[in-house]
Amino acid sequence: MRTVYVTGVGIVSAIGIGVAANWSALNAMTTGISYSKHLNSVLKNMLPAAEVAATTAELAGIYGDTGNLFPNRVNIMAAIALREAIKNNLVAATAGQFGFINASSVGGMGDVEDIYDALVDPDNHDEKIIPLGETMDCGFGTQELARHFNLTNFIGTISTACSSSANALIFGARLIRNGLLEGVVCGGADTLTRFTLNGFNSLKNIDKNHCRPFDANRNGLNLGEGAAYLVLESDEMLQKTGSKPLAIFSGCCNYNEAFHPTAPSPEGEGAYQAMKGALDLAGLSPEDISYINAHGTATLNNDLAEAFAFHRLFGDQLPVFSSTKCYTGHTLAAAGAIEAVFSVLSLKHQELYPVLNFDTPMPELNLVPLTTVERNIPVKHILSNSFGFGGNNASLLFSRYD
Repeated sequence: MRTVYVTGVGIVSAIGIGVAANWSALNAMTTGISYSKHLNSVLKNMLPAAEVAATTAELAGIYGDTGNLFPNRVNIMAAIALREAIKNNLVAATAGQFGFINASSVGGMGDVEDIYDALVDPDNHDEKIIPLGETMDCGFGTQELARHFNLTNFIGTISTACSSSANALIFGARLIRNGLLEGVVCGGADTLTRFTLNGFNSLKNIDKNHCRPFDANRNGLNLGEGAAYLVLESDEMLQKTGSKPLAIFSGCCNYNEAFHPTAPSPEGEGAYQAMKGALDLAGLSPEDISYINAHGTATLNNDLAEAFAFHRLFGDQLPVFSSTKCYTGHTLAAAGAIEAVFSVLSLKHQELYPVLNFDTPMPELNLVPLTTVERNIPVKHILSNSFGFGGNNASLLFSRYD
């Protein structure tokens, strides 16, 4: 089976635009969670969120000439991250045997919400507004980005809620491992929308304060927005591009537990099976794992279910773990790729990023996550978890490249 290497990463999140800015914020333990300035919602001053600190016009200015790209917020964020990821692979990316797998949960809904009344008004015949309805299709952004970056050889769109971009990476890795592609860029993007904010709030899953992953007093998540992409290459493609791997994508697994539309099984069955499957594919044992970037949303049931899965898989030898959603918020379809980028940074720099706002362990299992930045420590293998509505569970395993 082919080895899959990570050779490029790009990211936009509430803690920064670009890999360097995100890395700096993680090391400084600086959160991007605050009150939204750009989302048009009556709840924006009540529910904290991790919003990218730029208007859509400002993001377009940062990107530069958008050319033939439809310039809505999700596309521009995605383009900034995608360009950073493939900057050293542009020639290779435009060659054959290279694919593009993109993920989103709401597509361009964030922009459409602001003109929705006009969009559904039967007496409105504004030719500039009518086509905007198509941008809510998650595949619309994929096609736009593929055309803009000349990535049209093989494209696909994944929309499996909060595990979307993790599943995009899994799909891309399978295409390489099975010899269908030599390289692929995978990731996803999502923006804050009234739809998701109201939806999660109706489920009583949003904390009115900053989220507290794995804390006994956690009371829900904070939503976020962002985009992240990773370039994956085979050995054969490395010989053509000359790329230097940042990490090895050594294992992955997705598992649908089909327990409940919006809640995990209390025992963490899906989380356990996803992590175990990733270990099995990589040929590793639980004791080989240096660190877990947990899904860790800080909702009551998710963190407990994930903790039970940890206990079942690792017993009393639980590796260091944390959740980085207290920095970026829960970015839904982008979360898996964002946290995959953080995992690659941990492997590259041999350091680990802690949770914020932790005070008291959950009484059920008494697990204590990492609470300070760890530097200059041996980090060899990292599990990164992403679990989503509909019972979707995905676990990615990245290994150090020496």
